[in-house]
Amino acid sequence: MTTPNISFEFFPPKSLEASFRLWDTIHTLAPLSPRFVSVTYGAGGTTRELTREAVGTLHNATGLNVAAHLTCVEATREETLAIADSFHQAGVREIVALRGDPPKGAAGFTPHADGFTNSCELIEALADTGKFTIRVGAYPEKHPEAADQNADIDWLKRKIDSGATEAITQFFFEADTFFRFRDACVKAGIDAPIIPGVLPIENWAGVRKFATSCGTSIPAWLDETFDKAIRDNRQDLLATALATELCSELIEGGVEDLHFYTLNRPELTRDVCHALGVAPKVALRDVA
Repeated sequence: MTTPNISFEFFPPKSLEASFRLWDTIHTLAPLSPRFVSVTYGAGGTTRELTREAVGTLHNATGLNVAAHLTCVEATREETLAIADSFHQAGVREIVALRGDPPKGAAGFTPHADGFTNSCELIEALADTGKFTIRVGAYPEKHPEAADQNADIDWLKRKIDSGATEAITQFFFEADTFFRFRDACVKAGIDAPIIPGVLPIENWAGVRKFATSCGTSIPAWLDETFDKAIRDNRQDLLATALATELCSELIEGGVEDLHFYTLNRPELTRDVCHALGVAPKVALRDVA
């Protein structure tokens, strides 16, 4: 089996304890030499400053290739591009450009009066600067706000045509879900790489709730399997085996890159990467 290229997603810490957890996560996963790591941007732009601080610190302290998330929510065009410029000044050359989730309690996304109205406008503006590699989100199953799957694929093509060079998918539970989506994208004329997003299941109840909210289908067998594993206190073993099997099937189907949603808890992701043949290459140094 071919050893994949890997990348990881982290979220910025909101407390001292969370800061230590993030650095533990970095220390655990950096030796696996990820192609890039991304740092998320909270719903409604709630972690805007935290993201900016985390991105700069990660880049300077670790030398990892850091991709900063950037959204259209609750900011003017000028403010959003100023944030992008601050990322560039910190040495960051990669951005994950997203429309973003609405603020908590909001009925849906409402553009700022002077802001970007959608992700394509943001991507075009970032591309015009010539400063960044731009990645975008993709949905292998229908986005809750989309009319149908074809609308999602049409929108992804618009994002690529606007200047994005790669897409990262929402997580899914079965490899065939990704393969069907990839085939549909090719048929639609999308030739940019599409990286499957993989979520090792740290907590089944939490992941199940998140999957329901974002439109990710949950196979009946997965509920039954986790119910039994939780009774037997073997859920971590099951989670590692399932994520490894999913990744192996993706690789056998021609996938070369995998993006892991770590939730700042690195052990399962590390164990899956090891099982796929991704071995530590360098030690992380100079991390305070």
